[in-house]
Parts: sequence; C-alpha cells; structure tokens
Amino acid sequence: MNGEPEVHEEFEERLKAYEGRPAAATGVGRDPVNEPMIRHWCEAMGDTNPAYTGPDAIAPPTMLQAWTMAGLHRRPERTAAYDELLGLLDESGHHAVVATDCEQEYLRPLRPGDEITFDSVIESVSERKTTKLGRGYFVTTRTDIRAGGELAGTHRFRILKYAPARRPEDPTDRKPPEERRPRPVVNRDNAGFWEGVARHELLIQRCTGCGTLRFPWLPGCNSCGSPEWDTVEASGEGTVYSYVVMHHPPFPAFTASDHAAAAAGPYTVGLIELAEGVRIISNVVGVPYGKVRIGMPVRLEFRRYDDELVLPVFQGVTR
Repeated sequence: MNGEPEVHEEFEERLKAYEGRPAAATGVGRDPVNEPMIRHWCEAMGDTNPAYTGPDAIAPPTMLQAWTMAGLHRRPERTAAYDELLGLLDESGHHAVVATDCEQEYLRPLRPGDEITFDSVIESVSERKTTKLGRGYFVTTRTDIRAGGELAGTHRFRILKYAPARRPEDPTDRKPPEERRPRPVVNRDNAGFWEGVARHELLIQRCTGCGTLRFPWLPGCNSCGSPEWDTVEASGEGTVYSYVVMHHPPFPAFTASDHAAAAAGPYTVGLIELAEGVRIISNVVGVPYGKVRIGMPVRLEFRRYDDELVLPVFQGVTR
C-alpha cells in the first residue's frame, strides 16, 4: 500500500451519504454590492468595460463569489455536515487538500445596493481517484447566490482531499529527487493558449466584434461582451511593467539556474507588458535578480522543463 490509507466500500458509502447535505446555510454577504469594490476589482483586473461605471453600473459577473467571502475568519454559516465530511477524510488519511477548479453560472446582473444571501450544498463526492498528487476524493460544493431573494447565480467549487503519494526510496540513489515545475491548470477557456505554447507560439485572444486584444484568455470580451474571438501571435517583444523577487520560501522546482546562477536561490517574477499592449506574468531569466528594472526590455523564449512541460519565459535585455 506504500503507506496509503486503505479504503473500503463501506467508507465510500459514508462519504456519499453527505451528498445533498448543506455546506453553508443562510449566509449573508458582509457588504451589499458596492461601487468601491467594483472599482478596485476593475483596476486590479485592468477591466475598463463601461458597463461597470456610471449611474446604471453593474458588477462584473466574475465577482460573484467575492460578495460571499468571509474574510480571514471561519464562515459562521458553515455547517457541521461539511466539517464532518472533511474530518472523516482527514481521519482516513486523506489529510491534504488542494483547490482544483470552479464553475460559475450567471442568471442576472448584480447592481450596487443589492443585498446578497446564499446557501451551499455538498453537491458530490467522487469515487476515489488517482492523481499525480496522490489518491483521494473530489468534493464539489454548489453555492446559490441571491440578490433581494432572487437567484442571481451559482458557484461550484471543487477541492481534492488526498493522501500524498509516497515515492519508493532507492538506497543507491543519493541524489535528491528532482522537483518538477507545477503543472498549469488547463481548462476549456485557455486550452488554445497552452496548445500554442507547445508549438512555441504565444497566442493572444482578439475579439472579432471590436478588435480588442485580451490576456489572460477569457470566454468573452470585456469591452463589448462578444463571445466570438480569434488569435494573434505575439511578436515576443516586451518590457518589465512590474516585478517581484522571490526569496522565501525556497522551492526546489524554481532554481536560480534559470536566472544566471548555479544553485537554488532568489528568482524574478515579472509582469511583462507585451508590444501588443497586453500583460502576462512569467519569469524574467538570464539576468541577476538584482539587475531587473521596471522598463527593462525583454524577449520571449520558450523553455522545456521536462518531457511534458514547456513554458514561456522572458529573457532580460541589458544595455
């Protein structure tokens, strides 16, 4: 079993019994839908859609979950049933957790002044699945979000509760195992981008309704709302718009060898403004982290990190 928890049919039946039970009941948004939060969201996302400003403003639909968040404290409306389910998985050895994805459905726009209420249900608990992280169970909750008592949207949130996989030890191998870069999350909205990366192409979405370029990839245009789009290939030229230097915690998968050094150490994460006008987050490579500057020219290159993973990075150009 390699230290993994043993699973019985009876245990999985106990997990399935939680399906349909409430995860959060009679939740109330901490604040009504309001213009300051909408403004902060739009500024952070670079979203200039005029629908989100002015006397008839609506909230960006993707803010749906923001109005239900409890901040840094435990949700008071969280139910005992949900805690019991997570506790049962913890006790059985599935003590690690990672958020995997979410889905949202929008039924009506939210406007400043709307009072938000919500309820959540444990929608499903999967059969035991084997993943690269380890074996475990996907737990999906569905939150119904209402404004003034009217259903405004639904938010599905999925986590994996798992027992971390243990690799067999090889006593003849004194070299520490090589850490792999985290895998990107590929979904139906961004699959085309990653297919382009595999071909060494950096593709930018272009709205066929108004011609606006957008990145990251989205299902619809922020400017005109059109769902129709095509792509253009980035030239690869850009500049550092902003950056941070990561010192701690050290993560072996991100070695300083990517950054003109020989061992694990600090590395630079840059917000790169492409020549086409959109911005992308990636590593700035080829120059010491202390020499990276805002406005520094960079040039796109593609690096292979293992048999599966190719990533776009940006080579710093020093003068």
